[in-house]
Amino acid sequence: MILDRIASRTPDTNLSRRSFLTTSATVGGGLMLSLSLPLGRSEAARPDGFAPNAFIRIDSDGQVVLTMPYVEMGQGTYTSIPMLIAEELEVSLKQVRLEHAPPNEKLYANPLLGVQATGNSNAMRGAWKPLREAGATARTMLVAAAANRWGVDAKSCRAQDGEVIHVSTGRRLKYGELAVEAAKMPVPGNVTLKSPEDFKLIGTPAKRLDAPAKVNGTAVYGIDARPPGVKIATLAQSPVFGGRVKSLDDTAARAVKGVRQIVRLDDVVAVVADHMGAAKKGLAALKLEWDDGPNANLATEEIARELEQATLGSGAVAHNIGDADKAMASAATKVEAIYHLPFLAHATMEPMNCTVHFRKDECEIWIGSQAVARVQAMAAEAAGLPPEKVIVHNHLIGGGFGRRLEADGAVRAVEIAKHVDGPVKVVWTREEDIQHDMYRPYWFDRISAGLNEQGRPVAWKHRFAGSSVLARWLPPAFKDGLDPDSTEGAIDLVYDLPNFHVEYIRVEPPGIPTAFWRSVGPSHNVFVTESFIDEMAVAAKQDAVAYRRALLDKSPRAKAVLDLAAEKAGWGQAMPKGTGRGVSLQSVFGSYLAQVAEVEVSKEGAVRVRRVVCAVDCGTVVNPDTVQAQIQSCIIFGVTAALYGEITLKNGRVEQTNFDTYQMLRINEAPAIEVHIVKSAEPPGGMGETGTSVIVPAIANAIFAATGKRLRKMPVDASVLKQPV
Repeated sequence: MILDRIASRTPDTNLSRRSFLTTSATVGGGLMLSLSLPLGRSEAARPDGFAPNAFIRIDSDGQVVLTMPYVEMGQGTYTSIPMLIAEELEVSLKQVRLEHAPPNEKLYANPLLGVQATGNSNAMRGAWKPLREAGATARTMLVAAAANRWGVDAKSCRAQDGEVIHVSTGRRLKYGELAVEAAKMPVPGNVTLKSPEDFKLIGTPAKRLDAPAKVNGTAVYGIDARPPGVKIATLAQSPVFGGRVKSLDDTAARAVKGVRQIVRLDDVVAVVADHMGAAKKGLAALKLEWDDGPNANLATEEIARELEQATLGSGAVAHNIGDADKAMASAATKVEAIYHLPFLAHATMEPMNCTVHFRKDECEIWIGSQAVARVQAMAAEAAGLPPEKVIVHNHLIGGGFGRRLEADGAVRAVEIAKHVDGPVKVVWTREEDIQHDMYRPYWFDRISAGLNEQGRPVAWKHRFAGSSVLARWLPPAFKDGLDPDSTEGAIDLVYDLPNFHVEYIRVEPPGIPTAFWRSVGPSHNVFVTESFIDEMAVAAKQDAVAYRRALLDKSPRAKAVLDLAAEKAGWGQAMPKGTGRGVSLQSVFGSYLAQVAEVEVSKEGAVRVRRVVCAVDCGTVVNPDTVQAQIQSCIIFGVTAALYGEITLKNGRVEQTNFDTYQMLRINEAPAIEVHIVKSAEPPGGMGETGTSVIVPAIANAIFAATGKRLRKMPVDASVLKQPV
């Protein structure tokens, strides 16, 4: 199904201003469609046309080949997006094959990000209309080609199951037979897309196209790449960010059977060997001494104090409605809280890896990346070559979670490969990965609300400090002290808040790099806002669901998912002592979610999440199986963070090393999960990250219901919940 190679075609970027889709004959005599995805929202697109960034080809054998501008990392993209084309093109999913897109920002930029990347839960949102239009355009041209051959009116023909049928005579022509003629047909200026009631594929469960290859072992991930003559390397990096190699004795390492080479860089030593076992033995045999550098004494507490101090001052105004200060002064009740959220690692299932063959005038890379053009650009800089001399082969990803939006691993692999004759695969051990990740930022929040005599909010003030990942990753997106990632989930609340003020303060922590983490900004902001809404309900002496519901008159979609989740969870029904239910609600990534978590807290303070009920309105559902799987995955990811997730520093070093100290949720700890999907005709919303952010406050609120103790810092601290003897 998936061709793990880079498409050899170089698409023509000289498109007509008036054409959304253009066609040309392929080398094999087929039909190729240059698909244009807008670089921004359609209403903001240039009136003189669009730049293409994806391609659909129909071969003479009738096979539809889609060059995918997105990557598959378990989220189901390589099934759901082909469904869009197959629906409008009138072919089965079995007829669609995929190729990984090569790095090319001009052709393959994500329409919602403006860069070639898969993230922020927007692959389906960006592809929804353009890919359907591409399929409908291809179908229209194929029908026109058939009608032209038969000498009949195109209206007397229809497409079905990869064929064009002349209705009155029953004559049939397969798409492959029409490909050459279709390429010569004029491109229709407008095409009519199917109405939802006519969908055959969209909205129906579809088996994952990538599942068979993943089951039988033929799927190729980045770590599976094996160019001829490849050697394996693993590495030791300075245990303190910013440190350097002080001294090295590699005598014993060189004596290990299978070790071929030791590569020493300023802050890294890599052992190159015939296989990973020899590389690890060689690494263990190194006698290394480090110069820890300026961050030798850095501790998490120091970073937290800096953030706390920053929030005592003012920040950039991210959102302002009314006069929160004036309303707060006259409020009948005031509620205040301080929240912390820790650094988090990504702990990707597939170990971080990159294979590089560095030559004098060319560099070839095999990797699984969420941002392949970024890999090419940064690797080219490290290699001292122009980008066009860096060939990047992208592959399936065994867990991205935002970690593989970064290109630091590719840069490091290139630096090592420059000293190696032939291709070398650099693989990070789990310890090196966790201790040298790029982490979700540490956040510090001050939040307050004023309530009237009926308990309704009349004022809301929120000020928070932390790192801006987007300011580093995409500098133009950081303007006037703000970026849309850091503030999402804090400024776009579904509740009716008449006086609403939010400030953000960018504070970059010393000595520890930060990056996007699954559910990005909302992973922080939704925990704070939904925990605090619960605190407001308690202060008003009102039920948590009823309190939220009263504030949702202007957001019927949010109210609908809240009601559905509460109903399915049995909200209000009595629960045994030591257990509790908590609710959380959000609107992020274009989707609405409500979750109810049921938890049990032992006398020792241990928390078990027993059940999670989720109601989701993600607009039009393309593949309900994928929606359910994504919600389940997000919940497991979020429960892990709530119960265990925390990266801490002491003496400049990350204290966690592997899954014994950076624990994952285990199978026997997984809650029962129910997913209820609201039927909607709205365009699709995002699903890959949505469920992660909403589950954490639901758990915290459930713990409060069970124990009366409010957790304003994650992960759960059993010592706080432990009952006195």
